[in-house]
Amino acid sequence: MKVVGVIPARWGSTRFPGKSLALISGKPLIQWVIKAALRARSLDSLLVATDDERIMKVVAKLGAKAVMTRQDHPSGTDRIAEAVRDISADVVINIQGDEPLIDPNLIDKIADAMKTDEKWDMATAVAPISSESDLVNPTVVKVVWDAKGQALYFSRSVIPFVREKTDSADIRHWRHIGIYAYTKVFLGKFVKTPPCALERAEKLEQLRALHIGGRIAVVQTNEAGIGVDTPEDVKYVEEVMRKARS
Repeated sequence: MKVVGVIPARWGSTRFPGKSLALISGKPLIQWVIKAALRARSLDSLLVATDDERIMKVVAKLGAKAVMTRQDHPSGTDRIAEAVRDISADVVINIQGDEPLIDPNLIDKIADAMKTDEKWDMATAVAPISSESDLVNPTVVKVVWDAKGQALYFSRSVIPFVREKTDSADIRHWRHIGIYAYTKVFLGKFVKTPPCALERAEKLEQLRALHIGGRIAVVQTNEAGIGVDTPEDVKYVEEVMRKARS
């Protein structure tokens, strides 16, 4: 089974234009992501899917492969689908381009889930929610799954809702981590399907996958990771890196 990792990296981020080239401890953000992804043992190849020549040139200087894609894609998933359209692959892993501290082991866990059971159309990751503020924060997406580890639903609301306090000890809430693996076949089907009502309501594209019958494996991990969404996040990530080195 051939596994291809793809890092979507567009220029026009609403909150942080050009963030792929933002310097973090002296290196472009995209360099940190590439470096981490290359440590994953499961990837047969890695490429960056971008819409900007500046990102393309930096990736080339790093010795990595980049693919130029259209600028009008509505999501990173659509960009990835274009990038792998003519590439031989069984599984495609969407590695978020704004997470410089992505754990290579998590990439491997996602890939292994797809390799060990061919019934899965997709796989994604979750981590425990440890604070009340995260639990009620709509930007923190919550996940529930069944006894076989198959995702049932994703929501910005609190799920599950614990009706009786006496039952709270039996419930652990989990947050979704935005890394995905897809079979190439299902990825093609997904991007050809219009957003469903649930996706439009919650602004969560993984609900489209569930809507069309996609079987999504849920992989558990302990760390939620750190994303760079705004210029202010750069200093925080640099501080985390500094502490890790000390």
